[in-house]
Amino acid sequence: MSQVEVSPDPESSSSKQIEEEFAINSLKTIVEGLTWMSESDYPFEVLQLPDRTAPPTIAELLQLTGHDADEPREEISVQNFFALATQPQDWHEAEDTQRMQRFQTLLQWIEQHLSNVKGYRVGTIEIDVYIIGKAASGAWISLSTKVIET
Repeated sequence: MSQVEVSPDPESSSSKQIEEEFAINSLKTIVEGLTWMSESDYPFEVLQLPDRTAPPTIAELLQLTGHDADEPREEISVQNFFALATQPQDWHEAEDTQRMQRFQTLLQWIEQHLSNVKGYRVGTIEIDVYIIGKAASGAWISLSTKVIET
């Protein structure tokens, strides 16, 4: 009896790749030109993390992002992180309202398109913020920015 070698379905792997690219590109489009305002404005960066089945641990995240293992860090709620940026304020002018709506769109995208979402703050004063989640394709995506707190 001869053995038949089964290779991965090229359509399913290309479909997964298309889904991953769509997720990355749609998130990049949402954050394009959007900055996180603290004592300085920083853009958002979108990255696809290396293939894996489980979310990266904080130690792996520190290694992936070039941080020292002993760097101060804390896990944060993504909703709490975006809370001020997504709430209307009495003092908002048209530009502020548009910015707030973009942050609402970003938070909605995260909630609708990512599972196992975790947020981390790493460092002091110049704090790197990472939001990590798993897309429907199985890809792990990282959204990051910097917050200045003196």
